[in-house]
Amino acid sequence: QHYYITNNLRMSSLKLQKRLSASVMKCGRKKVWLDPNEASEISNANSRQNIKKLIKDGLIIKKPQTVHSRARCRKNREARRNGRHTGTGKRKGTANARMPEKVIWMRRMRVLRRLLKKYREDKKIDKHMYHALYLQSKGNIFKNKRVLMEHIHKKKAESARLKTLQEQAEARRARSKAAHERKLARNAQKNAEMFAHIEDNVAEEES
Repeated sequence: QHYYITNNLRMSSLKLQKRLSASVMKCGRKKVWLDPNEASEISNANSRQNIKKLIKDGLIIKKPQTVHSRARCRKNREARRNGRHTGTGKRKGTANARMPEKVIWMRRMRVLRRLLKKYREDKKIDKHMYHALYLQSKGNIFKNKRVLMEHIHKKKAESARLKTLQEQAEARRARSKAAHERKLARNAQKNAEMFAHIEDNVAEEES
């Protein structure tokens, strides 16, 4: 106990040296280590110049920074990414506070609009289909990218089928029109021949 008191008194007399050392080394007072075996020499140092000399000689040392390890934190974060420690007992906020519906909606809209823009630039869809699908996306028709892609493929297949049917109908109309014109031409020719034959007969009878 006597040693503790004398040691404490000795160290308390070095308060000035500790303050000057902290100022010189640009750290806190608790980071300053004074050599207890050289207390008498250190106590004689009453200027920054003397303190710098003692620091150079190694009688005063700046303690290393205390380790604040993030290893446990990193391990727990990795575990949470795998779904651990996220049960009902670990949750503080509401579901909407933890993952807002608005953020989910914005992410979904951005994904769908990015896809539509890419398809339009690649000429996979025209500007009219782009506009229609853009408004449908805004109206919450497509819940994800896969559904939108399937809808686009279905729509394109439907439009291709309608186009094919339209072309076939046009071809049929053209064929029937051509046949009708040929029929009219044949009938006109028959009528002309018939009239010519009648005229010939009438002329022979008159003669």
